[in-house]
Amino acid sequence: MAFELIFQPEAKEQLRDLEFHPDRQDLVRLRKVRKCLGLLEESPKHPSLRTHEFRSLQGLNGEKVWEAYVENNVSAAWRVFWHYGPGKGVITIIAITQHP
Repeated sequence: MAFELIFQPEAKEQLRDLEFHPDRQDLVRLRKVRKCLGLLEESPKHPSLRTHEFRSLQGLNGEKVWEAYVENNVSAAWRVFWHYGPGKGVITIIAITQHP
């Protein structure tokens, strides 16, 4: 089942910052973020995402928040934080940032 991704304002801004930042390292990270988002659209359970519940956060309406890996085995690895909903077949992206 394919999912539709919607972005909270903070996540939209974080993605925009990566898109318009001239740093070469951010361009590499942007490619990784886009790959992660594409895999989330296809299947949030894709093995390379290493998706798991992130219990330190909740969605605006108390939804379980999940974490997907953008990077691994690097210092300050980036993650995508998201939850299911608001409707069936929808994933809301909360943040695209370094692992806290």
